[in-house]
Amino acid sequence: MDGVAEAWACAAEAADRIGLKLVELSSIAELDECSALLQRVWRAAHPAEIASPSMLRTYAHSGNYVAGAYRAGVLIGAAVGFFGREGSGPDGVLHLHSHLAGVERGGHGQGVGRALKLHQRAWTLARGVPEVHWTYDPLIGRNAYFNLQRLGAEVAEYLPGFYGRMTDGINSGDLTDRVLVVWRLADARVRELAAGAPVAGVGADGAEPLVSRDGDEPVWHEPHPAALALTVAVPSDVEELRGRDPQAALRWRHAVRDALTGRLAAGYRIAGMTRDGHYRLEVNG
Repeated sequence: MDGVAEAWACAAEAADRIGLKLVELSSIAELDECSALLQRVWRAAHPAEIASPSMLRTYAHSGNYVAGAYRAGVLIGAAVGFFGREGSGPDGVLHLHSHLAGVERGGHGQGVGRALKLHQRAWTLARGVPEVHWTYDPLIGRNAYFNLQRLGAEVAEYLPGFYGRMTDGINSGDLTDRVLVVWRLADARVRELAAGAPVAGVGADGAEPLVSRDGDEPVWHEPHPAALALTVAVPSDVEELRGRDPQAALRWRHAVRDALTGRLAAGYRIAGMTRDGHYRLEVNG
């Protein structure tokens, strides 16, 4: 079985196991439904804050990725991506930028997001494109764990204030820092995870804390200057914390930003995310 056929088989198995039908979306009715779902997921006041039907129509018509996950005929998840090229020169790596991926509220933790990403992987490989890139909020630990551990994506860059001011119900009032990840679709680890291999756990063994968690507050530590591994905690539930105590959420934003950008600049890399919400940083090389 070649790599593309294998990728499609992995996507189909993931969808079948949880009763999903994964399809590309192209009709006006489908794209209206997709836009409405994404508006609900982001708790936005207007579809255009996230993805208007007309924008989705343009993406789909021009050969980009717009797909939905249906269960019993009901759309419960969607993903949207467009092609890009890394860097400004002609030699940059062609990739799919996965701009949006959302699952209906109440549907997290059921495998819908993974099935959509595996469909996106197969679709991208079928077009001869080797990588998918996307950004995520570094304070949302479950997303970091999913991206880094369950999918096998790798951190490329920390992007402070990437989107500027956003007004949807999830991001309003916060700074839009993001982590950019690269998903190398044919890498051995990615292929194994797509095929259902056990997720490799990342722990804090041998690592010194740089930022830890004390209730709702980040706590700074002074690790040994020659420490080879460090941990940086994120809040237990930053989305809940934003609504209850936005100033505490902002303190977390600055703490994690300073910790990660400072150590990445000093030669560390983000090696993964523990199940209980701690980034593990290791010295490069």
